Amino acid sequence: MPKKSKSEGFHSAAGLIRYFDTETEKAIKVPPWLVIGMAISSAVVITVMAYIWPV
Repeated sequence: MPKKSKSEGFHSAAGLIRYFDTETEKAIKVPPWLVIGMAISSAVVITVMAYIWPV
């Protein structure tokens, strides 16, 4: 079996950089603190529900 060329990673990385470089103005922008807050509050709610309704 032939060896893979090491230059394949660069082409795929260049495509990803070009894809993520174009940012639309119509996209919803969510602040990072909101994501962290939602994750923490979800964990708290699930933990409290586990104590209220044990399986």
